[in-house]
Amino acid sequence: MKLLDSSQWVLKAVISHRSRSVLTALGIAIGIMSVTLLTAIGEGVQQYVLDSFSQFGTRIIAINPGLKETHGSGGLLSTVRPLTLSDASALRKIAGVEKVVPVVQGSGAIEYRKLQRSGVILGVGPDMSDAWGFNVAIGRFFSGHVGHSRATAVLGYTMRKELFGDANPLGQTIRVGGQRFRIIGAVEKKGQMLGIDMDDVVYIPAQKGLQLFNRESLMEVDVVFSANTSLNVIEKRIKKVMLERHGREDVTLTSQNDMLESMGKILNILTLSVAALGGISLLVGSVGILAIMTTTVRERTAEIGLLRAIGAEKNAILRLFLGEAVVLALMGGVLGLLLLLLVTGLFHVFLPGLPITFNAYFLTLALSVSALIGLVAGVVPAIQASTLDPIQALHAE
Repeated sequence: MKLLDSSQWVLKAVISHRSRSVLTALGIAIGIMSVTLLTAIGEGVQQYVLDSFSQFGTRIIAINPGLKETHGSGGLLSTVRPLTLSDASALRKIAGVEKVVPVVQGSGAIEYRKLQRSGVILGVGPDMSDAWGFNVAIGRFFSGHVGHSRATAVLGYTMRKELFGDANPLGQTIRVGGQRFRIIGAVEKKGQMLGIDMDDVVYIPAQKGLQLFNRESLMEVDVVFSANTSLNVIEKRIKKVMLERHGREDVTLTSQNDMLESMGKILNILTLSVAALGGISLLVGSVGILAIMTTTVRERTAEIGLLRAIGAEKNAILRLFLGEAVVLALMGGVLGLLLLLLVTGLFHVFLPGLPITFNAYFLTLALSVSALIGLVAGVVPAIQASTLDPIQALHAE
């Protein structure tokens, strides 16, 4: 049987049962759409997390009070000695350390004349703008040592717009948590990090932050190390200095690699879980093709007998029914991609913040998988059709 004749026979068989063919393809389509969409969301989230961390630099180590193995990082009550500005100054002297940023965080009312806004208040060191990659839009950032304690403030992009609009805020006085601060600068728009708006913030010196929030310990100290110093070496040096100062190992070090690795594990597990759900849809679709092709063989037994009677070989019959199964699966793949475009468009309209990153490799793989499913699901019915006795098949009419 010629290729053209085989193709026409397969297409006619699919088209003659439109409703059944579409419903069969729909099972594959839903599975293809689910797996491709969930994979795209997984890749988008991973890229979003990577970009969020990378925008604050790539050689940062966060030091938190408390030992993670015994108490959990960030716990203020679990540490023998608080994490202080003196510790930050000592860390600044370590070979290979370029920047040190003490951090203390809180929230409160920020007031300017009759305007009042509740926002995040970050007490930081003078290295913050360089260490975190925050460009100063107007004015300047804090200067001097980490213990800088002048009542000065730097505004985030959103905070500046909400309080001053297009007016110049430099030299103006605002009240932060009830205390007066003079504005010396404002930073450029930075965006969000994992859902936290880094622009709706007021930055004040870490020393003033400790006083404002009545705390003894810093929330965190960020250390930026030089490119020619390895992560393992700088971590050993930091641990040695902190051990000498505190008398015991009571801080937790977290590098950007650690954060990305932890997030990567969580996202991979999540992606595999939701992809498995999509895989169930593919399995259901393949069972649907198997059932439909088995039914088709029974319905067209006489036709198969006629083909065998006029000289069609077993391999030709096998190829015809395998071809029909593959066409149904490919229809499902194409329909799945169309559904994917529709659902993606709805996400962009109703969930514009959802990160979705499509990969051409996975789109091609989706069509290939759909063809493979049709091939596998059609094997048994195709073999069954090719092994029918032509005389008995003709008597089935």
